[in-house]
Amino acid sequence: MIDTSAFQGKRAVYFTLGCKLNFSETSTFAKMLQEMGVQTVTKGEQADICLINTCSVTEVADHKCRQAIHRLVRQHPNAFVVVTGCYAQLKPEQVSKIEGVDLVLGANEKANLIQFLSDGFVNRGAASTYMTQKTKDIKTFAPSCSRGNRTRYFLKVQDGCDYFCTYCTIPYARGFSRNPTIASLVEQAEDAAREGGKEIVLTGVNIGDFGKTTGERFIDLVKALDAVEGISRYRISSLEPDLLSEELIDFCAQSRAFMPHFHIPLQSGSDTVLKLMHRHYDRQLFADKIQRIKSVMPDAFIGVDVMVGCRGETPECFEETYDFLCGLDVTQLHVFPYSERPGTAALKISYKVSDADKRERSKRLLDLSDKKTHAFYQRYIGKKAEVLFEKAPRGKAMHGFTKNYIRVELSPADARVEYDNQLMTVCLGDFNHDKTALKARING
Repeated sequence: MIDTSAFQGKRAVYFTLGCKLNFSETSTFAKMLQEMGVQTVTKGEQADICLINTCSVTEVADHKCRQAIHRLVRQHPNAFVVVTGCYAQLKPEQVSKIEGVDLVLGANEKANLIQFLSDGFVNRGAASTYMTQKTKDIKTFAPSCSRGNRTRYFLKVQDGCDYFCTYCTIPYARGFSRNPTIASLVEQAEDAAREGGKEIVLTGVNIGDFGKTTGERFIDLVKALDAVEGISRYRISSLEPDLLSEELIDFCAQSRAFMPHFHIPLQSGSDTVLKLMHRHYDRQLFADKIQRIKSVMPDAFIGVDVMVGCRGETPECFEETYDFLCGLDVTQLHVFPYSERPGTAALKISYKVSDADKRERSKRLLDLSDKKTHAFYQRYIGKKAEVLFEKAPRGKAMHGFTKNYIRVELSPADARVEYDNQLMTVCLGDFNHDKTALKARING
């Protein structure tokens, strides 16, 4: 039984590291606490509760998590500190030993975070750790559909992964693939529409694997969500190439609300490296998927994840990746240097890439990404487009996105409070000062 009276008038601070899924979950926890009377701290206020949702995708991420925990403990010395997320699941002993941490929750326990928090907050004592150790035993699913401080809602449709790529710890941190029912997700989307939401991003660890728990299909979820009245836009956060079916591509091309915007992890353009990674496709399959998308959605924005410097990536393998990406009609590259993770099969691969080579390879791919993104944006200068605007900080430019994910900027002089969360037709102008967006004029 949750003692809500203990939370009345309390203040909380939230800190999230990592992926959109983590941000979605944190926003949901914040909303649940708010309903119990907990307010979010404002600048300069002391918090009674600190909630830190962690990431562990790289060693750098682990370091950032430790830094964040130490910083929040210093800033809020009397707060009840809760740490959850992937770093907490993988390194619970390290986290629990950090001075000031009161509660550490694993992936299975996160679904009941409010109950654990209530028990610990009321009966505060030594640090408590609740952790399901075996991957196969991580089975709970924590529903999440929240927008936090953003215009867009993030709907968690799936969690966990069955793939066990050699460089990755996600199955150990989040468990095997699992999902709620289509009906429950449609209900959450309908709730978002009633709250005034216009755009929803579908989040998860391996979204295309949706259905393992319920025997349903991802394409059927997409079709059901497309029929929800009031939601004007959906975006799919990331989809494995081998799970991106022609049926899904063709449906998105003619759907009412699914945007011409895809994010597809490639990781390497070398078949040799893809095999070492235990990826489920080769580069020809990836190229075929890109060609299929562009054949039915020529204006589609396509983002691609690429990992550089993983074990086994010889200079020749990297050049294969670079040349492959040069020839792909994609819009943006998300480049990640490989980070060794304890317990992963990649450590058995003998060939190692130096940090200097990782930096040089990353720079080359980031430069290539800038050229591709710039060329994509340039095609739309002078054209009209529908943009969903987001609230701007005082005195700052207002931003929004077109259907195909071109970032658009309104100057502070042109921005209006009433434009927030509104779909508006604009005329796209030239690049802004740092070339991260196109300037826009309302009504041409």
